[in-house]
Amino acid sequence: MVERAELSAHLDELLQPSAFSDYCPNGLQVEGRDRIEFLISGVTASQPLIEVAREQNADALLVHHGYFWRSEEPAVTGMKARRLRALLTSDINLFAYHLPLDAHEQLGNNIQLAEHLELDATGLLEQDSPETGRTGRLKEPRSAEEFSDWLEARLEHPVVWAGPETGDPITTVGWCTGAGQQFIEQAARLGLDAFISGEISEQTVHTARECGVHYFACGHHATERYGVQAVGRHLEEKFGLRHQFVDIPNPA
Repeated sequence: MVERAELSAHLDELLQPSAFSDYCPNGLQVEGRDRIEFLISGVTASQPLIEVAREQNADALLVHHGYFWRSEEPAVTGMKARRLRALLTSDINLFAYHLPLDAHEQLGNNIQLAEHLELDATGLLEQDSPETGRTGRLKEPRSAEEFSDWLEARLEHPVVWAGPETGDPITTVGWCTGAGQQFIEQAARLGLDAFISGEISEQTVHTARECGVHYFACGHHATERYGVQAVGRHLEEKFGLRHQFVDIPNPA
């Protein structure tokens, strides 16, 4: 068991949210009970995730996608009201970390995705911007088709591939979890063979084909499941909390 204030301070020290200019507040977003013994982690603070936390009497939720985004309607009505009411009436804390969770060197989404995909991480996609992704190498060269199949199997999610019809096997790769498709141009400038992200845009297909970079869209949700799990395990070990990751399926 840990006091909420101590857990919040530790997360802020660990993930350093003040170092980022983000689209939302990072840290404790909704205040619940003072003491935390059971923590549930998940990708997004959706109503189904909240309902699982209520059913299991969790003390806190830790997510990557929380609330109060910069472009969000500020009125507390509709879906937002239902979510907040469920948290507040159940006295559940909500902790959310966006870019800080993407960037962390050991526990972040980008490095945890590399570990899950068995990629050898070698550097940053953009210097001094760890949240924008990383670069690395495959342990052994693979064709685009072989690599696409590997990604689908590891992530248990459909993969959309775009890129040159021919070419050498893939050896070097860059990646940025979630909505990082725009960084394919940086991957091309670095001369990488392939780039992985969650989402794909119409223009991404043209960039991949014309720049000769294989692009793999593996799902926003699917590529961002691993950071919160790693942080949850860290908190479990440090504070003796009970931690459970709950995956709410999402095809996007």
